[in-house]
Amino acid sequence: MQDVKLSLAYKKPTVVFVLGGPGSGKGTQCANIVQNFHYTHLSAGDLLRAEIKSGSENGTMIQNMIKEGKIVPSEVTIKLLEKAMLDSGNDKFLIDGFPRNEENRAAFEAVTKIEPEFVLFFNCPEEEMERRLLSRNQGREDDNIETIRKRFKVFLESSLPVIEYYKAKGKVREIDAAKPIEEVFEAVKVVFTPKEEKVNA
Repeated sequence: MQDVKLSLAYKKPTVVFVLGGPGSGKGTQCANIVQNFHYTHLSAGDLLRAEIKSGSENGTMIQNMIKEGKIVPSEVTIKLLEKAMLDSGNDKFLIDGFPRNEENRAAFEAVTKIEPEFVLFFNCPEEEMERRLLSRNQGREDDNIETIRKRFKVFLESSLPVIEYYKAKGKVREIDAAKPIEEVFEAVKVVFTPKEEKVNA
């Protein structure tokens, strides 16, 4: 594994962590960022699901852990992220839904030797996220009110310390995610547009 780490850190990729509660619109905005700013969007959840689908030994282990309600070890998720970053051939990444907690964050920096450029935090009031999740209810069985509230609680308890940590380093770009999609993206664009370009615009 050592060579992977070396080549990844050596590439000095730009990494942006994307955090926000369930229903804050992260997925939609990540798609916009990919289109407009040529980032590669990596969702920790999608990578884990893909690994499970692949039927690999690793995938079976992940599936069993999730079934038992355990959190997949940081190292496992980070290895999948590293591999996806190297395979993509890109050097700009949106990492969505990770780090989920302080332990994930510390492990990511320790394992990859990469610090995020910044953290994009979609801040959305709980009532608004609840409304969105209930209205989208696209057959996701986890979108009922009790589960939704549980997911909010988990997000707040585990992810807020990560946001606070990066806030102290001046690395959090907070977006008001309660606004309509277009307005949210206008705010996102400002964050991703290099300073020089803003002056000429």
